[in-house]
Amino acid sequence: MDNEGGQVEAEFGLNSDWSELTHECLTNVLARLTLHDRWTGPMFVCKSWLHASKDSSLFSTLDLEPHFDSPADSAHWWTPDFERKIDAMLRSATDWSGGSLTEIRVRHCSDRSLSLVADRCPNLEVLSIRSCPNVTDASMDRVAFRCLKLREVDISYCYEISHESLVFLGRNCPNLKILKRNLMNWLDPSQHIGIVPNEYLNACPQDGDSEAAAIGKTMPHLERLELRFSKLSAKGLALICDGCLNLEYLDLSGCANLTSRDIVNATSNLKNLKKVEKPNFYIPRSVFHTERYGHWRLYDDRFQTDAFRI
Repeated sequence: MDNEGGQVEAEFGLNSDWSELTHECLTNVLARLTLHDRWTGPMFVCKSWLHASKDSSLFSTLDLEPHFDSPADSAHWWTPDFERKIDAMLRSATDWSGGSLTEIRVRHCSDRSLSLVADRCPNLEVLSIRSCPNVTDASMDRVAFRCLKLREVDISYCYEISHESLVFLGRNCPNLKILKRNLMNWLDPSQHIGIVPNEYLNACPQDGDSEAAAIGKTMPHLERLELRFSKLSAKGLALICDGCLNLEYLDLSGCANLTSRDIVNATSNLKNLKKVEKPNFYIPRSVFHTERYGHWRLYDDRFQTDAFRI
């Protein structure tokens, strides 16, 4: 009985040389691991495992969003050191993908890595790069001219990207259906203080109507648009609604320059619209003083909230 057990162990057990697994077998196994597990374990086993870990079939997507769920280290995310690490990961994934990357969801990358993405990933369909203070029009323009299959773009909290990049994205990416261009809460930035650098909070884009004009004039196929805390006015919203007739979802949370009437008037011609997130939020008295509007009742009409009733 012992001999039989020893034979089985010798053939299939602990004495097996896992480094001799075929490349196809290894990639099949690695494909079942999480991104974190692949990057922190198999790459360091041996050369064959390292080679398999870089197989292009494992890099059709790069999704780092789950790693940003915990706010414990959020202040560290805004440091140059963390940005360099994200850039290194994005560059590696881009190189190893062999041009097969179709979906990228990261934060805190920079122009250095995004320019490489633009040059090497012509099949990219989803690009989410939230909270990237060092991504500018320079790299986004390259993305717009080279990644023509984009259908979803999230450039929320990227304050160095202007309306010019939106124009190029709209003109060159006819499949674009989802655009997320949310800003941080500039009305009550207390939730960001101590995490986001003060100079970055103060750099909040002011040209909401310019961005709205770019969206309305160049993105006719949009179905979902998020503009939380944008500074666009009724004029800008009208331009969007006149040009993006296929909109199904529109998020205007925190858009303090819009009234309920502005939203109703602008969206009346959107036949496919299923949901509008209105700017229903509490505005501290320190931000909007009562004398600006004369009386509290106008607050209720403007923001559709009972928080101000006295």
